[in-house]
Amino acid sequence: MAGKQEVKGGNRVLTSLVGLAAAYGARTIIEFVWKRITGKEPPEHPDDPETALGEALAWGILVGVGMQTARMLATRATVRKTEANGELVE
Repeated sequence: MAGKQEVKGGNRVLTSLVGLAAAYGARTIIEFVWKRITGKEPPEHPDDPETALGEALAWGILVGVGMQTARMLATRATVRKTEANGELVE
């Protein structure tokens, strides 16, 4: 397919690890910011009836968007870097 590139096995592992690290870092930052803004711990179980609906929704949206965005950006940067080193197969 035109424009589509296939990543070698070793690069798949690398991009997966980089994505995992980025997601972990993003979650850590999101938890820190949540504590600073709200003054309390983030909901451990957003589906718990004791957790307010607004709080559960806000937490779910923040974590979902934040972690996925960080993972995507880190993975794209890694692929771009390995592509520049000639380690990508077209």
